Amino acid sequence: MNPESQSAIDLSALGRQIEALRPTLLRLARLQLRNPAWAEDAVSETVLAVLQGASGFRGGAQFKTWVVGILKHKVLDQLRQRAREPAVPEPADAGENELDARVYKHDGHFRELPDRWADPCNELQREQFFAVLEACLEHLPNRQGRVFLMREWLEIDSAAICQELGIAPTNLWIQLHRARLRLRECLQSNWFGTHAR
Repeated sequence: MNPESQSAIDLSALGRQIEALRPTLLRLARLQLRNPAWAEDAVSETVLAVLQGASGFRGGAQFKTWVVGILKHKVLDQLRQRAREPAVPEPADAGENELDARVYKHDGHFRELPDRWADPCNELQREQFFAVLEACLEHLPNRQGRVFLMREWLEIDSAAICQELGIAPTNLWIQLHRARLRLRECLQSNWFGTHAR
């Protein structure tokens, strides 16, 4: 086999791997950017960067981890690029108080203590867990999902998030708290409550 056909086979395999990851990349980008066109741009730029940098990938991390890391930087680039564009205000999430009432008693304590979760390090390695987590993230209200991903996935500091979204620090922490409660409830129902027993 000559070197040209070998590189064609490698590019073909790389193309299949990227194509298999594309739905996940789009989901992550849409969750953060909340704009299908911007998300598509971020994913396209990620694919281009992966193709250009494929020869530099040494396998020190899983391929998916490497690609998602590139996407993270492309999403940050999109956020910086779009920072000056006017944002459409998001409607307030009806039902936030209802969630608090379902989770907490009047004295502020949990109505039910969370089930004991299995070792998180082992659980996180399971691909099924990530599928459930992504589904839970997709069901967060727009503002909560965006704030949570900016803080936890993109690791943007609180002051920058407040400035980007035009919210007060108190509102940021309330949104993060509510997003974590919703994720906890979703994961409890769809993962830990069914897998830990």
